Amino acid sequence: MKTIAATLSLLLALSVRASPAPPVENRAPIEKRAQCAEWLQIADAVATRLQSNYFNAGTGNYNGGSHWTDANNIENIYNLMLATGENTWASLIDQSYLGQAVAQQKATGVSPWAGIVSGSWDDSQWMILALWKAADYKIYIGADPTPYYNSALSLYQLVEGAWDNTCGGGVWWSSADNYKNSITNELFLQVSAVGAILFPNDSFYLTNAKKAQAWIAQSALRNSQGLFNDGLVTSTCANNGQTVWIYNQAVIASGLGALYATTKNYALITEAEVTLDAAISQLTSGGILKESCDSATTQSCDSDQVAFKGIFMKHLQYFLDRVNNATITAKYAGFIHAQASGVYHYGTNSADDIGSVWYAPNAGGSIFGSTSSGSGLAAHIVNAKYGACNVNL
Repeated sequence: MKTIAATLSLLLALSVRASPAPPVENRAPIEKRAQCAEWLQIADAVATRLQSNYFNAGTGNYNGGSHWTDANNIENIYNLMLATGENTWASLIDQSYLGQAVAQQKATGVSPWAGIVSGSWDDSQWMILALWKAADYKIYIGADPTPYYNSALSLYQLVEGAWDNTCGGGVWWSSADNYKNSITNELFLQVSAVGAILFPNDSFYLTNAKKAQAWIAQSALRNSQGLFNDGLVTSTCANNGQTVWIYNQAVIASGLGALYATTKNYALITEAEVTLDAAISQLTSGGILKESCDSATTQSCDSDQVAFKGIFMKHLQYFLDRVNNATITAKYAGFIHAQASGVYHYGTNSADDIGSVWYAPNAGGSIFGSTSSGSGLAAHIVNAKYGACNVNL
């Protein structure tokens, strides 16, 4: 077990390492940006372990994962390769279940995605993000992204069709049409706003992004503390008071940031910061993210929940990418480094697997697996870009 070499109060005061960068998802070749080499090396070691120990090339899935957590892991690997310029896992997307479905659609002209997602509209959107990130990489190496874009569009159309006027709007969580929740609608805002950047001639993306943002803002999803609860009571459309999951607090920010990139409406940035700041204030222990189920001594989280902190970090990166504002970047730099340091010193074992607990040394409660390792990997990637470059802190 590694030990902390300095206090978290110092971590939170550290300045930003890298300058703000242009958006990651775009049609133009992605430039390699100056980032912290030491943290990219740490991330690379984690990714090497993740791929060698957990990815099953025969099935196209990660052992112990699920379709949606696997999509996040694939997205993380390509996000890392775009940061480093390496091609170690260039074939991952095509070996994965996602790539197999892309190839099927390309070969037959028939979308297989409805059968894959089985009416899960949040899962569909995690897959869209992974496909778009792989497309970014294909562009970077001069390959054709079109099959990935086509499959992502097929998924998007499934989700788009799940919007109706119950509770004044919003996308249903699933085809059961019995629950409208935060993550599904935050993701719909995000993929619609990014779609408007990627495909500016397809006006439906921007229309949907504006519609989603307006509906979320007038809904009861966000509570009086500035945080998003899990969802709404369908019969009354009131906030259901269920768990304030950490990932909900940053996916909304990445969506608002992407919409800002197109509209230049600064009120969207202010709205995002309200929730980000509330999460940092209320959902941390000693300055490090602590999910409500996290325990250093008891394994209490399920196989989905161990992904949430890494998703927060990844979408904080995407928010900063879109805002492209040095002052805002500096505001979050110390927090970003504190997360990576917690992952490195508290969460990582001698085999470079990362557990689910970041805020304290593991005393039997940290859960180790493909999803938790991918989650910690995301924290390292964003720190290499926007945090402090000091491994000893």
